[in-house]
Amino acid sequence: MDTISPLIGCSELAARLDDPSLTLFDVTVELPSPRFDGDYRVESGRKGWKQGHIPGATHLDLLHDFSVRDASFSFALPPLAELARRFEDMGIQDGLTPVLYDRADGFWAARFWWMLRSVGKAARVLDGGYRNWLSYSHLVSVGQPEQRPPGFLTSVLKPDLWVDREQVSQILKGQKPGTLFCALSRGVFDGSLPTRYARRGHIPGSRNLPARELLNVNGTYRSDSELREIWDLVLSSAKRPIVLYCGGGISAAPLALTLVLIGVEDIAIYDGSLQEWAADSALPLRVGRADPGDLASLS
Repeated sequence: MDTISPLIGCSELAARLDDPSLTLFDVTVELPSPRFDGDYRVESGRKGWKQGHIPGATHLDLLHDFSVRDASFSFALPPLAELARRFEDMGIQDGLTPVLYDRADGFWAARFWWMLRSVGKAARVLDGGYRNWLSYSHLVSVGQPEQRPPGFLTSVLKPDLWVDREQVSQILKGQKPGTLFCALSRGVFDGSLPTRYARRGHIPGSRNLPARELLNVNGTYRSDSELREIWDLVLSSAKRPIVLYCGGGISAAPLALTLVLIGVEDIAIYDGSLQEWAADSALPLRVGRADPGDLASLS
């Protein structure tokens, strides 16, 4: 779908800070690691953005402005037509390429990249994010830059990029094809570590590819050849589409980005992920490693 790479490096962005065809956005959300089961603390990243950001970057608030606030799980995706209108209100428009970054591991940026993709808008993620930007001693601004005026976005809605709980249940029952991949850490996947969610474990039949294993030490994505080697290990035996999930539809997005980088397109993200799934005691969860043949360990 995209005619440009989903990634942009710090050096390229630094050389193009004055390029009027780029619009920069900090999309950070503060979500600390859980200290015990059920420890779910989340805050907007707007405060941190005001304290320091890449020059010209405004903030997109996933927690308050780009999710359904009264949904049963956090960060619930708005209807795609409404999502496109909200992007327009923030100045995302035809002829301009959004560049997204966050101050964490880049997962929030990947989530917004996928959201934009689902309304037909190509965007780019800053490889390595704000931390990598700082490591190069590039310019930083403080305060709140001027809000961009609303724009016009020619949207092409792509609902097939998302699945819901019922569609995941149909995959488990063999009523529709697909292979589930969990992007959370191995300890959260097998239930040996505390979870933010109602129950420990993973959706039965899932394979486990932790999102952080797709990154280098400095937070940049591994090379295309390395990513292809990782994914080729499991894709040959996987039924399509590839259905990605995590805790709340965030960590799954870097997996989607890497698949697009290596040319795989039949991908969907389960938006509610474990926050929704684990909250319903009637839905199955499994602790321990994946079932034999699920190739949970890819290292």
